[in-house]
Amino acid sequence: MIIIFVLGYVVIALEHPLKINKSATALLLGVLIWVIYMFGGESILSFTDNKENFSLFLNSNPTAHFYDFISHNQLLEHLGEISEILFFLLGAMTIVELVDKHEGFRIITDKITTTNKRKLLWIIAFITFFLSAVLDNLTTSIVMIALLRKLIVNKEDRWFFGGMVILAANSGGAWSPIGDITTIMLWIGGQITSINIILKIFIPSLISMIVPLAFISLSMKGEIPKIEKEINNDRLEKKLQTQRNFMFFMGIGALLFVSIFKTLTHLPPYLGMLFGLSILWITTELLHKNKSIKNRNFYSVSGVLQKIDTPSILFFLGILIAVAGLQSAGHLRMLSVYLDQNIGNFYIVNLIIGTLSAIVDNVPLVAGAMGMYDLAIYPVDHAFWEFLAYCAGTGGSMLIIGSAAGVAVMGMEKIDFIWYLKKISLWALLGYLSGALAFYLLNEYLY
Repeated sequence: MIIIFVLGYVVIALEHPLKINKSATALLLGVLIWVIYMFGGESILSFTDNKENFSLFLNSNPTAHFYDFISHNQLLEHLGEISEILFFLLGAMTIVELVDKHEGFRIITDKITTTNKRKLLWIIAFITFFLSAVLDNLTTSIVMIALLRKLIVNKEDRWFFGGMVILAANSGGAWSPIGDITTIMLWIGGQITSINIILKIFIPSLISMIVPLAFISLSMKGEIPKIEKEINNDRLEKKLQTQRNFMFFMGIGALLFVSIFKTLTHLPPYLGMLFGLSILWITTELLHKNKSIKNRNFYSVSGVLQKIDTPSILFFLGILIAVAGLQSAGHLRMLSVYLDQNIGNFYIVNLIIGTLSAIVDNVPLVAGAMGMYDLAIYPVDHAFWEFLAYCAGTGGSMLIIGSAAGVAVMGMEKIDFIWYLKKISLWALLGYLSGALAFYLLNEYLY
């Protein structure tokens, strides 16, 4: 399973030279991982935590077999968790695309007047950093890429900005209890409290963004071509401007409401995202009801859904299914136990977990750490949980497929894996280690 997983990642990384779409490889990888797990038989259970679950499954289903346990228990459980991410992503992408169709982002792009590449890079990075703490790193990345398309024409320049968006979104999400899926897990699990995680992680997260930002900005020279905007002061233009502003605030409001929805109802975030999408859908239907069928479809969710990057969603599906297979087979659990028994120092353990999150999804890694250490060992707001939130949140930036934000940007901008590895990964590593050092010094000598 590990060999297939590594080979799959290599093929994904070499997508452009091999001319094989990464989504096709990811789907094949995900299916093959589970096929191998299936043929591994019951012997695999002795290495996992599922042995007891399998016994309970057989007691309630006497005629069942091992493949029934995998198909109707493990696979469906993982598929439920994966579906939450996919529907969240689908809803967020649709809302952002809908706002973009109505040119709602002009309310921001019209305010950004600088054409200096370095200055613009810093502006975009800080907007992303703080916005991801309020929305989340995945949604923020989608929003910022939509903005960049309105500001930058050159693909190579936009790739650099996109890489910085990934770094800033992951760093910004790490210090907020609702900014990243792993911090949400730790917050809901009771390992961290909201005020404490903000106070303890903000400075390390900021450093993890500023260090790569400083180095990347050195390579950004010159001006970006100014995109001319039509200026029309007639009544129609004022009406369109009102409509643009209305859709922008509706869209951002729907995205912001997701965390409020979760707090009020305790239901998964994807339901809040779908709720916001449904409100926007109804709104646009009413807003354009008197237009021709062609124009109505152009501005409605029905038309927008045809523009959604479906291959990126399928790429997510394949990668997450593959990682879920490794988790079910016990590989990630064995890795966590190995780190605990052979290293011990929680600073080093978390640094390794953060590094691994650039390759393997950080959710099962954090879930494994939460399962290994209870609150009796590391109480609420212990430095272990805080550093885990930082490392798991920012470590994925080292590879473009190491985080949900990275995968989303990669899909939307078609950024090459090897290009990111050459141009961004080293600076992401320096930022990650710099922020980690800052956390260590602050925790040991100040807090």
